[in-house]
Amino acid sequence: MKTRTLGKNLKVSEIGLGCMGMSFGYGPAKDEKEMIQLIRKAVEMGVTFFDTAEVYGPYINEELVGKALKPFRDQVQIATKFGFGYQDGKVTGLDSSPDTIRNMVDASLQRLQVDTIDLLYQHRVDPKVPIEEVAGTVKDLIAEGKVQHFGLSEAGVEVIKRAHLVQPVTALQSEYSLFWREPEEEIMPVLEALGIGFVPFSPLGKGFLTGKIDRNASFSDNDFRSTVPRFSKENLRDNFALVDLVTAFAKEKEATPAQVALAWILYQKTWIVPIPGTTKSSRLEENLGATGITFTDGELQQITEATSKIDLVGERYSEANQKMINR
Repeated sequence: MKTRTLGKNLKVSEIGLGCMGMSFGYGPAKDEKEMIQLIRKAVEMGVTFFDTAEVYGPYINEELVGKALKPFRDQVQIATKFGFGYQDGKVTGLDSSPDTIRNMVDASLQRLQVDTIDLLYQHRVDPKVPIEEVAGTVKDLIAEGKVQHFGLSEAGVEVIKRAHLVQPVTALQSEYSLFWREPEEEIMPVLEALGIGFVPFSPLGKGFLTGKIDRNASFSDNDFRSTVPRFSKENLRDNFALVDLVTAFAKEKEATPAQVALAWILYQKTWIVPIPGTTKSSRLEENLGATGITFTDGELQQITEATSKIDLVGERYSEANQKMINR
């Protein structure tokens, strides 16, 4: 597995592992022992970059990642996130106040069983707390040795610039894939200019680009895709033109649609590190196989242009979740 550098000096594997779905978001939490085995298999296959957050559960995903990676601490980089308030274990809303950040970091260090957090993201921008105050708090935590690098998630251009002036931002995590290319317009040019890495979550379009979701699929109530307009039955069928196109390219490359979708991301910029998630060993192997897919300039241009001509329908979040994205 080759490595890439986020920001100035955070070196990670060119594909990371998003661990959210093991505990949260895609139905019931999976068997802990099986997920520990999966995470450790990723390490054996060269993955060094693992992504979690306190809100995944809440809390149980950090605990899982901590248990799984404890024997490999000196070989891996762990990213987690703050940004929500809780009462009785349930989210009450956005909260990036300095006290909340500090309390979260102390608790996450224990759950992850580490002495320092390699990359700490603000999960969502909190309009009640100036980003300068957030960045300043993380800067202090870095000085104390509790955190190594500062990141943002789903932040807009001005927030990124303002935060970066206080504490250099190592990475931005936001959604990006052939299914959602909005960051190309304004976000990515700013990241490149400032030397900030980009960590796309949902690089497979929340599973859509694997080609394994049926045209008439429905999702259970505890699968967050059941609330996503892009995955409504009507929109799903309309958006399938993208899957058909990626599948056709994959056949030409003797690869899978997922591998083509991930390889396309890797070819965009050298400072991009996607973090596809999975709960299956076979999918882990498939996703990491994307590092072996090569495109000629002509092939890359062809898939980029062809997919950009497809009009995708439906918002990427429910109305309630969309309100938490304040760029």
